Amino acid sequence: MFKSVSPRAARQLIPSSRTSITARRCASSNVSFDWKDPLGSNNNFTEEELAIAETAESYSQEQLLPRVLEAYRTESYDRKILNEMGSLGLLGATINGYGCAGVSNIASGLITRAVERVDSGYRSGFSVQSSLVMGGIDEFGSAEQKDKFLPAMAKGELVGCFGLTEPNHGSDPGSMESTAKPHPSKEGYYSLSGSKTWITNSPIADVFLVWAKLQETGKIRGFLVERDQCPPGTLETPKLGDKNGLRASVTGMIQMDGVPVAKEMMFPEVEGLRGPFSCLNNARYGIAWGVIGALEDCLSRAREYALERRQFKNNPIAKYQLVQKKLADAATDAAFGIQAAYQVGRLKDEGKHAPEMISMIKRQNCDRALVNSRALQEVFGGNAASDEYHIGRHVANLFVTQTYEGQSDIHGRAITGIQAFV
Repeated sequence: MFKSVSPRAARQLIPSSRTSITARRCASSNVSFDWKDPLGSNNNFTEEELAIAETAESYSQEQLLPRVLEAYRTESYDRKILNEMGSLGLLGATINGYGCAGVSNIASGLITRAVERVDSGYRSGFSVQSSLVMGGIDEFGSAEQKDKFLPAMAKGELVGCFGLTEPNHGSDPGSMESTAKPHPSKEGYYSLSGSKTWITNSPIADVFLVWAKLQETGKIRGFLVERDQCPPGTLETPKLGDKNGLRASVTGMIQMDGVPVAKEMMFPEVEGLRGPFSCLNNARYGIAWGVIGALEDCLSRAREYALERRQFKNNPIAKYQLVQKKLADAATDAAFGIQAAYQVGRLKDEGKHAPEMISMIKRQNCDRALVNSRALQEVFGGNAASDEYHIGRHVANLFVTQTYEGQSDIHGRAITGIQAFV
């Protein structure tokens, strides 16, 4: 039972409470609003997380930003970027051991935010290496597989890609047609055949995490395919060009015709879609942080342009309410998006998150980043058509991020309890 407080005692408590409240009010009045961090999210991060964010921001602005326009124009990706990221400890950052940093999920999110502030394509190449392939090996691989691949991937010496999506099966991976069957002539090997498409990094990859149905059981299994172990004619990875988004990343196909894979290169235990979906959840979590970085860059550029651009009696267009509303909407959604990503990240670090939480922040942050970036694009008027203002590139990229790794409309089962796709 609660101990009752006498009226006299209660009255004695009131002055101290009022004093405390007054002191807090005085302290808060000295805090200035920061449009770059409207809800003070930096106060949530540890010193280590802030230091990691600063490293990622410095690298991204000093090394990636100067490359991005030419890369986007020519659809070219500099392979050395992964070596540079590896040298800074950015690859597979949440993994413990194997030369990885072993940092929090919050720190990992801050890295993706910094990279995507420059370009979603750069973040995509980074995420595939770190979350999809390295993360998959760390979670489901054997000890031998981890020792073989993770140290070199952490340095960027080996490039990985993730083969799930097929030409006929995007949002429905359970219907995949890629198969693995006993190799007809090599004892202890499987033979993989099938096609994967829209695969980031595939044209330059050294190791492929491919998901295929095991012919013997009909179950989906994960296989680690090494390019240098594939005989001529069994593996092709043509580049998919002429994209209108994510042009600063390299995208291709994985075409397999009897690729020999040692049984030791199959993930030992995980079966079905749990394996690829777990990998995708880690990547979706990073995307939820990353797209806010892209939106924040749109906001910063639109604000700067609106303050400098003068129209109608030499007034900066930032003076006008329609422009200010666009900036306010974007700043609000970006701030809310970071707070949501932070909440899920902390729960993820504590082992208290549900996969649907990641789906929710990925969906919401991608949707709002796209909506707001399109609105901010209008601030630039006709100048938005020039890639030197960067806003159009972000808008094109953010359309793709809303679509891939779980299209925005493919949600709702956890609310209704009804599977829509049967």
